[in-house]
Amino acid sequence: MRGNILITLIAVSFILFGCEKKGENAKIIDINERMFATQINEIYLNAGDYMERTIKLEGIFKTGQNGGARMYYVIRFTPDDCCGDNGMAGFEVRMQGNMLNPSQIPEEDSWVEATGVLKEYGSHSQKFLYLELSSLVVLDRRGLEFVTR
Repeated sequence: MRGNILITLIAVSFILFGCEKKGENAKIIDINERMFATQINEIYLNAGDYMERTIKLEGIFKTGQNGGARMYYVIRFTPDDCCGDNGMAGFEVRMQGNMLNPSQIPEEDSWVEATGVLKEYGSHSQKFLYLELSSLVVLDRRGLEFVTR
């Protein structure tokens, strides 16, 4: 009887821990307003721990150029090291396997919610992170554009 209880407890523990691990990997990492810069920093510093995980954040939609290629970002402004408030925290965003389709591009400075899987590109000496988007939605209500944490 005691052996059966012990085996049952071990089996239940194995099932619970196994499910918890799968659930942990499936969870969306929600970058919240209160700790926006801190959470973004954590992801950049420990990118390997977050690669291929789904991340959701709200922020300002920005465009930029790199050579001839147009690039898209979701960012918030942060303090920088020298001049006050010229810093930015956030991610480059792309649609699956490519840049955003022109019909999907929000207006510059729109407030958006972006959800996507963290990916990287570049060489060993210089790697860049981006979100491969599953969703990009323009929101009416804006959050804090300038964050300190």
